[in-house]
Amino acid sequence: MTVFKSDLDRRRFLIMSAALGTASTLPFGTAQAAQKKGGTMRMGKAHGQSTDTLDPGTATNGFTTATMYGLHGFLTEVGKDGLLKPGVAESWEASADAKSWRFKLRKGVTFHDGKAVTPDDVIASINHHRGEKSKSAAAPLVKAVEKISADGSDTVVFDLTAGNADFPFVLSDYHLAILPSKDGAADWKSGVGCGAYKLESWKPGIVAQFKKYDGFWATDRGFFDAIEMRALVDVNARTTALISGDVDAVDRLDLKTVGLLKRRPQIKVHAVSGTQHFTFATNTRQAPFDNVDVRLALKYGIDREEMVKKILFGYGEVGNDHPIGRGQRYFNKDLEQRAYDPDKAKFHLKKAGLDSLKVELEAADAAFAGAVDAAVLYQNSARAGGIDISVKRVPNDGYWSDVWMKKPFCAVYWSGRPVEDQMFTTAYASGAPWNDTFWENARFNELLVAARAELDEDKRRQMYYEMQALVSNEGGTVIPMFASYVFATTDKLDFGGDFASNWALDGERWMERWSFA
Repeated sequence: MTVFKSDLDRRRFLIMSAALGTASTLPFGTAQAAQKKGGTMRMGKAHGQSTDTLDPGTATNGFTTATMYGLHGFLTEVGKDGLLKPGVAESWEASADAKSWRFKLRKGVTFHDGKAVTPDDVIASINHHRGEKSKSAAAPLVKAVEKISADGSDTVVFDLTAGNADFPFVLSDYHLAILPSKDGAADWKSGVGCGAYKLESWKPGIVAQFKKYDGFWATDRGFFDAIEMRALVDVNARTTALISGDVDAVDRLDLKTVGLLKRRPQIKVHAVSGTQHFTFATNTRQAPFDNVDVRLALKYGIDREEMVKKILFGYGEVGNDHPIGRGQRYFNKDLEQRAYDPDKAKFHLKKAGLDSLKVELEAADAAFAGAVDAAVLYQNSARAGGIDISVKRVPNDGYWSDVWMKKPFCAVYWSGRPVEDQMFTTAYASGAPWNDTFWENARFNELLVAARAELDEDKRRQMYYEMQALVSNEGGTVIPMFASYVFATTDKLDFGGDFASNWALDGERWMERWSFA
């Protein structure tokens, strides 16, 4: 078995491990000054609703994502540098065709009740998302898992239906938490995990309280004694809480007031570029959105540059109606950037047999900060293309349970995913629970499976290029902009280095990575 002593380019490493059957024993992080321990950290989150649960399969927002990463362990995790790191699994290796993966569990990992983590727990945890009856958002990610088995007391073997060079990245997803097994099933209701923090109190849509788990296996994480995470969906409430000192950090700032926050000496504003993108999703199963020319008319009817300037205030860049960011490995740099063109919008309406179009767009700032304002801008720009958009502002509370994937046209945010396959599988694959446009494309689905198993870089790139073109030209999602993660903290915090960019707030691992200075 080959052992890698330093971080490699993630793709080169994955291809080598898949082709050669080698394993990862990468160090968790680089050397840095020790962070201080102690204190109670208070976070104000822009998400949280009364329907939230502790079931990792139903985690849908920043509040539940942070809960999963603070409470639970994962076989692998994405580090601050974007490279894959060991988690509950200390190493892994693949067969030559990347169809079989072996993960060796780390010794000394225990649940909050003191029970040691075993292969049976891992198997039950992943099986929680498998099966025809699964309603988990992670079901598409593990759909290719044909069999999971234990090999001795410390190894779990995953046999896939086809090769997947990105499989270790998949297991870092916040849904795939390692839970204790109870009667052969994953026990999520107890709130017991194997992460850095124990759950003390859970009030959905209001507050969650955590206490440091003294038995946590890693000594270089989990610095706070306790954490209080509040659901402050209203941006003014979040900002006020930070200014008044009621919280130590808040996410998703009102970009209109960032300049004012920057003037306050005890507050630091942070902006991190990543894969986060804001969208307007249409239900492609429902008229008029079932017509590709109507969808193209909507895409030509939006002024992307205006969105970036007036909604993001420059903290981002224009999107091209597909979810892959410019910094990702297989970003299609050859795909022509779609621009605002009312005449082309009218052209496609005519092709659809329409002289004009009238639709209702539902939005709330729960979707993303400035979503209602963005919808109004969209309304104004689309009018020149013969499109009459009626903007309906809906309540923040319950937006993700009552509006998203329920209404035919609504505002949405996506944090993106660290690898292309994960993003496409989660939100664009046929039948995926979070395919929020219900889009079906046979060629796309064929390419998705083929690219996942392809180890030749050039061939794989060609496939992902075509997939981005298909989503951009035929998909049901209007993606006008990619937004930087913009958040604020007091000057009392130490972040342990640069911020990760795969999710908001340091990859949503702020609970275990941050400390008081």
